[in-house]
Amino acid sequence: MDPMESPNGQPSPMPRKKMTKQLTGKKDDTQLHSAARAGNLVAVMEILTGTGEEELKELLEKQNQSGETALYVAAEYGYVDVVREMIKYYDLADAGIKARNGFDAFHVAAKQGDMEILRVLMEAHPELSMTVDLSNTTALHTAATKGHIEIVNFLLDAGSSLATIAKSNGKTALHSAARNGHMEVVRALLTMEPGMATRTDKKGQTAFHMAAKGQNIEIVEELIVAQPSSINMVDTKGNTALHIAARKGRTQIVRLILGHSGTDLKAVNRTNETALDTAEKTGHSEIAAILQEHGVQSAKTIQPQEKNPARELKQTVSDIKHEVYYQLEHTRQTRKRVQGIAKRLNKMHGEGLNNAINSTTVVAVLIATVAFAAIFTVPGQYVDDPEEKTPGQSLGEANVAAQAPFIIFFIFDSIALFISLAVVVVQTSVVVIESKAKKQMMAIINKLMWIACVLISVAFLALSYIVVGEREKWLATGVTIIGATIMVTTLGTMCYWVVKHRIEASNMKSLRRSSLGSRSRSFSVSVVSDAEILNNDYKKIIVLTVDSSDSCCHARLSIITSNKQMSFQAGFNTGASMCQRTRDNDRGMLAKVLFDFASGVGTGQHISKAVRSIAMAKLGECKVVREMPLENQSQEERQECLI
Repeated sequence: MDPMESPNGQPSPMPRKKMTKQLTGKKDDTQLHSAARAGNLVAVMEILTGTGEEELKELLEKQNQSGETALYVAAEYGYVDVVREMIKYYDLADAGIKARNGFDAFHVAAKQGDMEILRVLMEAHPELSMTVDLSNTTALHTAATKGHIEIVNFLLDAGSSLATIAKSNGKTALHSAARNGHMEVVRALLTMEPGMATRTDKKGQTAFHMAAKGQNIEIVEELIVAQPSSINMVDTKGNTALHIAARKGRTQIVRLILGHSGTDLKAVNRTNETALDTAEKTGHSEIAAILQEHGVQSAKTIQPQEKNPARELKQTVSDIKHEVYYQLEHTRQTRKRVQGIAKRLNKMHGEGLNNAINSTTVVAVLIATVAFAAIFTVPGQYVDDPEEKTPGQSLGEANVAAQAPFIIFFIFDSIALFISLAVVVVQTSVVVIESKAKKQMMAIINKLMWIACVLISVAFLALSYIVVGEREKWLATGVTIIGATIMVTTLGTMCYWVVKHRIEASNMKSLRRSSLGSRSRSFSVSVVSDAEILNNDYKKIIVLTVDSSDSCCHARLSIITSNKQMSFQAGFNTGASMCQRTRDNDRGMLAKVLFDFASGVGTGQHISKAVRSIAMAKLGECKVVREMPLENQSQEERQECLI
């Protein structure tokens, strides 16, 4: 029987639980998978009873490409009768086999809220309720996240200890239910385990913190009643639930928390912010007004800070640390995006080269075909009758063979034919993988095709003088002038751009070599923008060079283009000891700060005031002392300016 048919031979109805899921098989599906997916109980029973013991064991354990067993498939589609029959043959280990998503049959039934299948599986193997997925999530946690209260109550009755099992990130089922606004689930969990209200995750957040992120006021009230002390509990960043509600813009929840007499209105987090500071920082003006109405003040008002150099230094170091982390993360993300763009461009470039090679092959074949056919279809026909041939002629000889235009036609047509055939041979015989080699080969082939096109054009024009005859020779001359003009203009323009491109590339290499050749004891950083990275010819380069002596530090920023170079210089009168430290430890910081001040481009625009103030205090006064256009100077003057 076809596994896709029902016992009465009619097509099986669509699954009861997964109405939107198509009945399409997956790679590595067995017949048992297909029968289970179709809900064909008769086919499933035939397979189970008609298979040997060892073979059946392998069949039950068999996973498809998604890691799903046949039992998982039946549970996912909600076929209770199929699951009831199949579970008879599954032991606990096989029934708990996980798919690639980390779920087993029990978890997927809990996720979909299928009580009947859960009962069947629990009756066969009660231990399945204790299984966890890859993130240590129990079936109870999964059901609580989805809000399946019937499943939650069923599993809590089976074992209340399930509620205390937390995920790998420390979150319990109560955390997830509170965050997703499932009131009945929260009440059921608190009834079974009241102490869960104060359980914290790895961020130090309780279920009350999670409820403050949501929008269900009833859950917030329920958690306050269950554990009033949780209202002022703080997470690892020092935030209370009031801080979080203010940051998330939960106006009603803020009002509710403020209405509780035990709320600490002066709670300050680790970044020295009250809930009012947080609301103002995140732009929630309405919440800020509500907080002020209830007497919440800013941290500066509550704790006026005296000027303390040690505290300011500590805060500055903290700001720098966070700024450096931001810069590193920003750089990493930018590099990742640029690498992705470069990879796509390389792929497109490779595809373009392949398309060009294929197109060139087709054109070469067409030129060869035309050139080959042209030699046998010349005007005037051939000598094919022995009685009509004149002295000195041979059979098959063209009647116009002695004329100069035909000789020109024959020579140029033959050369075009052989060039085209040579291109075809190379294209069909040589396999080039490297992109650079492909470009070089394509450049040579393009030039050969230019020559072939010119030759075939000359051959055509030469033959036109024979076709039009002596009286209409002016017509052939006119066509020759027009054709020559078109070909010369086209090829001349192409040659101009090729030569210009080569000259620009050569000049750019020379400029890079001269600018990057710095003196000893110098530190150089080359910064290239996204647009320049995407342009393999580097139309612009930004170079920063820092030179250190025993008493001061000098630096230079050079912006080099194909036709102009601008240089910015700055001096730091830091003294010998500071300069020594700069050379030994902080060359990168010096270069970075100079780049930020002098150019204001790239990531330098995002440097915080704290970093700027520390840099100024450390390096002394920094000024861009002069701007030197170098485009009209001699090589000696240019070198002097660069040094």
